[in-house]
Amino acid sequence: MTQSTSPLRVLVWGENRHEQIEPKVAEIYPEGMHNTIRAGIEEHLGAEARVHTTTLDEPEHGLTEEVLADTDVLVWWGHAAHAEVADEVVERVHQHVLAGMGLVVLHSGHWSKIFQKLMGTTCTLRWRSEEDRELVWTVDPTHPIAQGVPHPFIIPQQEMYGEFFDIPAPDELIFLSTFSGGEVFRSGCTWRRGHGKIFFFSPGDQDYPVYHHEHVRRVIANGVSWAHSVRPTREVPTLLRYETEDFYNGRDYRGALVR
Repeated sequence: MTQSTSPLRVLVWGENRHEQIEPKVAEIYPEGMHNTIRAGIEEHLGAEARVHTTTLDEPEHGLTEEVLADTDVLVWWGHAAHAEVADEVVERVHQHVLAGMGLVVLHSGHWSKIFQKLMGTTCTLRWRSEEDRELVWTVDPTHPIAQGVPHPFIIPQQEMYGEFFDIPAPDELIFLSTFSGGEVFRSGCTWRRGHGKIFFFSPGDQDYPVYHHEHVRRVIANGVSWAHSVRPTREVPTLLRYETEDFYNGRDYRGALVR
């Protein structure tokens, strides 16, 4: 894959289960959460991005090798059916992230197989769903993902996520949320894995209209832009051996050394 001046290629992946079986969710998101998220990205990035969607029930969950190779940034929302995501698809996504594809993980995606695999931890947390008010505080106002949003911004109805959040220490902490019960949560975090960049943003429970919120939409669009790795090719980092004074012609190993 060669980077060019063409639009950023974004794929929004949605589980799309709650919308099919829960009238309340269908009323809030009649076209599905994935399409609401897509619309928010398009709203802010415009012609800079080409945004498509796919869902869990598509063949190979809509995440074929061809699709991922044509994706600069993957946005992931899942909740009730994490276990249904095939391990071979998770491995495929994992390899593409290591090779340079960006990943934006939203809300309950903290417990997705792909996020757990990339983090190497349980990714568990404290939660409560009682229409809490969430205040999203900007911890790093200079970060590109934080641009264009007030400090703090208010989400009137939201599920509470609280610490302890079992994740590796973030490379960057951008947002910290507080809730009605006094809880705090690291709600906007970034990491780098291989050549790929990852942004986790917690607001977005299916029972509330969070993905219609103007500042949430701005943050997600900013996260998509940030997660794009500008590299000439997509490749997983490889162990190379270089001869003295040969800086460019490394030889790679194809497996573990056998004595």
